[in-house]
Amino acid sequence: MRPERPVRPISRMWSNLTDRRLWPWALAVIAVFCGWGTALLFSPGFLSLDSSDQLQQALGNQTMTDWHPPVMALLWRGLIEVTGRPGAMAALQSAVLWAALWTIAWRVWMRTGKRVGSLAILALGLAPFVINFTGVVWKDVQMAFALLAACAVAFVARDLPADRTRTRWALLALGVLLIAYALLVRKNAVLAGIPVFFMLVRALWPAPGRRKWLISAGALIAAFAVSSGVVSGVAKPVETRQFSQILLDDLVHVLTVDEVRKAAGKAATTPDFQQNMVVTAKACQPEKNLSDAYWRCYPRDKAAGLADLGRHADELTSMWVSEMPSHLPQYAEYRLQVFSKVLFQGRYTYQNGSLDNIPGIGEPDERRTAMLRYYVVGMGQDLPFLFAGWFWLAVGLTLMFRPGRGQYAMPIRVLGISAVAYFAGYLPTVPAGDFRYFYWPALAGALALLLLWLGRTSATGVDGNDGAAARTELVPSRERDGKGAATADLTGVDVRS
Repeated sequence: MRPERPVRPISRMWSNLTDRRLWPWALAVIAVFCGWGTALLFSPGFLSLDSSDQLQQALGNQTMTDWHPPVMALLWRGLIEVTGRPGAMAALQSAVLWAALWTIAWRVWMRTGKRVGSLAILALGLAPFVINFTGVVWKDVQMAFALLAACAVAFVARDLPADRTRTRWALLALGVLLIAYALLVRKNAVLAGIPVFFMLVRALWPAPGRRKWLISAGALIAAFAVSSGVVSGVAKPVETRQFSQILLDDLVHVLTVDEVRKAAGKAATTPDFQQNMVVTAKACQPEKNLSDAYWRCYPRDKAAGLADLGRHADELTSMWVSEMPSHLPQYAEYRLQVFSKVLFQGRYTYQNGSLDNIPGIGEPDERRTAMLRYYVVGMGQDLPFLFAGWFWLAVGLTLMFRPGRGQYAMPIRVLGISAVAYFAGYLPTVPAGDFRYFYWPALAGALALLLLWLGRTSATGVDGNDGAAARTELVPSRERDGKGAATADLTGVDVRS
């Protein structure tokens, strides 16, 4: 009889760490470590000119405007008052990202028992197209992380026992607040947020009746309306009528210079504004200035600040309404041209963390910044499709129509719809080809791809018998409720993954 081989300490430690009951805590430790490392990497936060303006508003050095979301400036101000550090905003973004990823990874583990799968969900936070902007204080990033956190709430809700009524309503409130915040920081987030809201409600009640739909929708509308009113009342932002820059783009790129001059005259604009429109049309019509006319070509009145163009919003609206119906083919061609450039010649995949002359915030560490830049820019050169709009649009379209038949079919389809809808919203409005406009579709698409892989492999037991053990841990406990079998699946399809 052969003597038993002694168990090595490392093997024993790994066995204990990967114990079915301890694995969620191991995931939590990894998430905390990654979140701390990410916050340190970006400390005290990377800023662009837009986020610099937001910081100055948060510090009270500039008047708040609605060009940038006032709710973001107010949140930043509150964080500064509590912590005394402007870098707290970037740290909060990192915390929200890793908390959401850990929650999804935890629920994936509980459903599939796949250690590799749960680790893959966490690893998404280290992907070059995600970590590149994690600590950049942008509304696009905050919108994406708020929607991801709402998805995480849905993943928790879908596994609740049937008798947890109060918990369901609490999760609805939390998810609604997260989606409302996404809508407040990014106006076009409604296109991405509605599918996520649908997933949240279906996760809470797999077969919600009309009453639950009405209550849930009313809660979202109320949360957005009340929050918007409170923010407006506290911040009292100067109205800038930001949509005017889109109208300006359309007019100076679709009409000829003479047509711009005539349209400006018909709109009864001031002579100075008429001249500004002609100057803008002449400067911006060449190919090199395909969009973003307000910042590139328009003779801005710096004394008026961001409210400059908004003073002429009525004239621009009148010009647009009177001219675009007779130039529909040219308008469609222009917008498709801009959108094509965005999809196939995107840019700005990395934001430098250094901005001079910003009081109240220090400079990021040069070595840490360099490491991040090497990683992101290098991966962009080696795998450029990861930063290409066309790729994530293709992923979203594919997953929208082919989400698979596994237990994650509904979340996969919802994430695909959300990504595609967000892309579609930019077709008539996109001002430039920055990758940050596709940050949410990239994050949603990557998560959906991981869920598709997990749904297809969860029945194969690639991690040994743990998958079956985790599934049997969850399902019987729900079946004992008498109603658990009806609430165990969010998809509404066969769960044979």
